[in-house]
Amino acid sequence: MTRRSLLRAGLTGCLVAPWWHALRAFAARPTELPTKSGVTDTEIILGTSAAFSGPSRGLGIELYRGAGAYFTHVNQQGGIAGRTVQVKTYDDGYQPGPSVKNTMKLMLDDQVFLLFGYVGTPTVTRVLPILKKFQDRNILLFFPFTGAQPQREPPYGTFAFNLRASYRQETAGLVDNFVRINRRRIAVFYQADAYGRSGWAGVRSALKKHGEQIVGEATYRRGERFTGTMRKQVEILKEAKPEAVICIGAYAACAAFARDAVDLGLEVPFANLSFVGSENLLKLLTEGRDDSQRYTQWLVNSQVVPSYEDTSIPAVQEYRDLMTRYAPQPPAELLKDPYTPFDHSFVSLEGFLNAKLLVEILHRLGTEPQRNQLEDAVFSVADFDLGIGEQVSFGPDRRQGLQRVYYTVVDEGRFVPLDDWRIRFA
Repeated sequence: MTRRSLLRAGLTGCLVAPWWHALRAFAARPTELPTKSGVTDTEIILGTSAAFSGPSRGLGIELYRGAGAYFTHVNQQGGIAGRTVQVKTYDDGYQPGPSVKNTMKLMLDDQVFLLFGYVGTPTVTRVLPILKKFQDRNILLFFPFTGAQPQREPPYGTFAFNLRASYRQETAGLVDNFVRINRRRIAVFYQADAYGRSGWAGVRSALKKHGEQIVGEATYRRGERFTGTMRKQVEILKEAKPEAVICIGAYAACAAFARDAVDLGLEVPFANLSFVGSENLLKLLTEGRDDSQRYTQWLVNSQVVPSYEDTSIPAVQEYRDLMTRYAPQPPAELLKDPYTPFDHSFVSLEGFLNAKLLVEILHRLGTEPQRNQLEDAVFSVADFDLGIGEQVSFGPDRRQGLQRVYYTVVDEGRFVPLDDWRIRFA
């Protein structure tokens, strides 16, 4: 394998020397690997690379915890055809380079059965070319925590399955609702990477359908912390006189932006996509403040799962019961800084639903699961009741299971469903 072949595979820009050598070593392995890699007589081994450190660690931790609650429950009930589900987990800090390195290790050394629960567009977009390059290994990525397009369309869409609605669906819904209440001047604050650009493109496309365009835009670098300043970005957007701002970022930066916007007098709705991590965002804006309502009254967050407080929804009740019963914790060896988990969150509920659907797919593989049968098992899922009031179906031309987007605002210190946009923001 040459560096030129890597360039064609889309792997340059994400590899440094040690990983280049690891990739060459991986390519030199025998072409035929056992189709049952990642499966023993007693275990099915999944692989995860996600953020367990850094300013976005709450996303990886909460997603892992939600999935862990369901996997623990399944394992205590006897597992899948007598095998327990085990998750080999590595930290990538929400950075592409470590995610690539971790993925190589999961495929090469750990030989996991499949990849599951990755977090973020900048990481996933670097992993997808690897899956394509080594497609003879039949390694698939299941239910990443990102709504971006690369894993939903050629040339990489055949290497991933998605459960959540896409960022295009989230941004289109936000734009449509703002336009409906006559807030047509929409600006964008976004992370300067593949995630931010994906959301930005969704906003632009949605506005174009209404004969509008983005009136202002400001970016920030991935990894910014809440203690940093977003005053320059706020000042840029203030000049555009927006009637709403759609934010495509992670919770630390988006919380800093909302704080500085209010402080500088930009008091318009701030919409965040589901990826932001609503509870962590809210915690940063409210903790230790007597005037927290001032900073949260303009928030409107789109979600891809229903409210975790609506116990009339069967899967939500199940999620709450199992989170309480098992109190899942992240891998202690991956935590570099203290972190206090949330009892419930939109992110952990999404992780829970991801695990629930994956278990159903693994059951459909029968008593001798093999990687090369995974696609057929997924495609057999049709009108499956996940317990949230929206049935899940997959097929060769349908690799995303859910389509619905929900909207939430802050009331009495918590995110609740938004019932009337006009009353709230008109």
